Amino acid sequence: MALQRFFSYNLTYVNFKISYVYRKNIWVFMLVSMTGFGHGESGNQKIHVTAEVRSVNNRYLDVAIKLPKFLTAYENNTRELIRRKVQRGRISLFVSLQAADVADLDIKVDYEAARGYKKMLDDMKEQLDLQDEISLEHILKFSEIFTPIEEIEPDDEFWPFAEEAINCALDEMNRMRALEGENLAVDLLQRLVQVEKYVQEIKEISKNRLPVEFQSLKERIKEILQDPEVNADRLEMEIAILADRLDITEECVRFHSHVQLFRDFVDSPEMVGRRLNFLIQEMNREANTIGSKANNAEISHRVVFVKEEIEKIREQVQNIE
Repeated sequence: MALQRFFSYNLTYVNFKISYVYRKNIWVFMLVSMTGFGHGESGNQKIHVTAEVRSVNNRYLDVAIKLPKFLTAYENNTRELIRRKVQRGRISLFVSLQAADVADLDIKVDYEAARGYKKMLDDMKEQLDLQDEISLEHILKFSEIFTPIEEIEPDDEFWPFAEEAINCALDEMNRMRALEGENLAVDLLQRLVQVEKYVQEIKEISKNRLPVEFQSLKERIKEILQDPEVNADRLEMEIAILADRLDITEECVRFHSHVQLFRDFVDSPEMVGRRLNFLIQEMNREANTIGSKANNAEISHRVVFVKEEIEKIREQVQNIE
């Protein structure tokens, strides 16, 4: 069983508990964002390895890796490292390998480029009527003429350092994803509180309008009964249709059920991004049904507010792992 710890937040309408789980050697919030960045380094006296990893939202786990030629044989190992720490998102990993001591590097000079820069400076001096002499110091400012030659021989000992750098980068990225996940969760739960407030207001307005609607229903039934050709089947159908249009109890009950399940998923140690997205679709469906049944301006206005909040929640949920 995963270790957990809890922190409490007090919002305007409700107290709720934020849960953390011990995952991948760090305490992380239950919800994890798919956006993050991480940097890691490792090496020894011979080489220095740098790893940078970026993550953005994606429906599945999509990995793009760029390794130095000495480490291409370890691409599958690298993918496995990522799969152990990330379940979902588009992951871009860049690993570079350099000689640890820059003083040991051979430098190649592009003499053709140097001559070109010298000629350009001579032309500028002539065109601008300058008196200063062109010196080596001026040419050295053009760094493009120098290319370091990194003569690093392939060595199986390089992989452990690359592995360490990659793991450090992934852990840093996951800490960033967890922190953003916490911020997302607080925002989502606040919006859910507001949504439930609107739905509760809709229920109260619906109760208050029932006497008026039932009076309208009675008048409609009387009108139908005055028709000499009316039959019992038609009367029952009309009553059933009109009564169904009045009652939004089932929709409100289902809506509250979806909200509670949403909260439960927010507090779950599992990857719940897809489940939250499904619940948002169901909430939107119930809101549409309530709006179609509501023959009342106040209810219609609140349905609009509910759908606006649901859309904001949906946008946030797209970035949850």
